[in-house]
Amino acid sequence: MPIIVPKDIPASKILQAENIFVMNSKRAAGQDIRPLEIAVVNLMPTKIITETQLMRLLSNSPLQVNITLVSTASYVGKNTPAEHLQKFYRSFDDIKNRTFDGMIITGAPVEDLEFSDVKYWHELEEIFEFAKTHITSTMFICWGAQAALYYYYGIKKYPLEKKLFGIFEHKKLVEFDKLLKGTDDRFFMPHSRHSTIKEEDVKACKQLVLLASSEKAGVSVIRSKDNKFVFITGHAEYDRDTLHKEYLRDKEKRNDVNPPENYYVGEIGGEINMCWASTANLIYMNWLNHFVYQITPYNIEEIR
Repeated sequence: MPIIVPKDIPASKILQAENIFVMNSKRAAGQDIRPLEIAVVNLMPTKIITETQLMRLLSNSPLQVNITLVSTASYVGKNTPAEHLQKFYRSFDDIKNRTFDGMIITGAPVEDLEFSDVKYWHELEEIFEFAKTHITSTMFICWGAQAALYYYYGIKKYPLEKKLFGIFEHKKLVEFDKLLKGTDDRFFMPHSRHSTIKEEDVKACKQLVLLASSEKAGVSVIRSKDNKFVFITGHAEYDRDTLHKEYLRDKEKRNDVNPPENYYVGEIGGEINMCWASTANLIYMNWLNHFVYQITPYNIEEIR
């Protein structure tokens, strides 16, 4: 949220140079406030878990947020009860004539497929186009980030020799960027994926800003220069035990599964190193405030 300070106080210029949102009293008095409308396109098979994780993070601000859950019509998974989808989710056709202040598009376990081979790819292309004109700012997560970077900028994904699985350290590359405001110079984030994108491809795209990268996990936080799109290649939203459950699930299927890196404090299956929660809360709060609330028009129909 902004801090209201006298117009000519020296701290104002210093804080603004650090991308702290400073507002004078005249602007503050004229602000109109309404609930933010956020659409969540949930592509994960465990929809109830994912929607809960995202709602927890979106609730951690003083802002009122209305959530609209969206699922694909061209593919319906089998891991979520049909009655839950019918009661709480909408299709893209249901929302395509609306406008939203923000949208989140999750990851999906389809990294081994070419984008065009994903069953709902054409529907997702429609949603990507929709995001250009009907959303103030959209956040893309994991495979969703890879898919959007490919669709908008032609940035390819590449298969990894083995699954990137664990908690990895990331270095902040832009000191005062609003999205990572409040995070440490080095922070941690979970990753669980079989593909990656190349740092040189991101840096070569003049429309993008690389905000954070990891020696082991690669590029991790990216935004478009116009703040319209935010890309998170990891899973900051994950719960404490998400990787543990994934590890146990995979072990039941195969014997060659490695435990998540930097995750267990001692023995495998024991205490978990929960070291990413503060970073997750900061990223989502910063996105809601600086990329959505402070930019979106009061009249939601004016979003373009």
